Amino acid sequence: MLIIPVKEGENIDRALKRYKRKFRDVKTMRELRSRKQFDKPSVVKRAQNIKASYVQRLRTQEEVG
Repeated sequence: MLIIPVKEGENIDRALKRYKRKFRDVKTMRELRSRKQFDKPSVVKRAQNIKASYVQRLRTQEEVG
């Protein structure tokens, strides 16, 4: 459970923004979406490999360019 202490006189929009940032950093929604359906381990591993190759390609382009 996320607890956001609101300081006295603090704008509610600012507190809401801190809550949203903290919620995003906890990655709750990503976990809920991933648990919504079952993915075979081979599919998960393939997606990780594709992502890793994409990141590697970006890093090599950054070094060259």
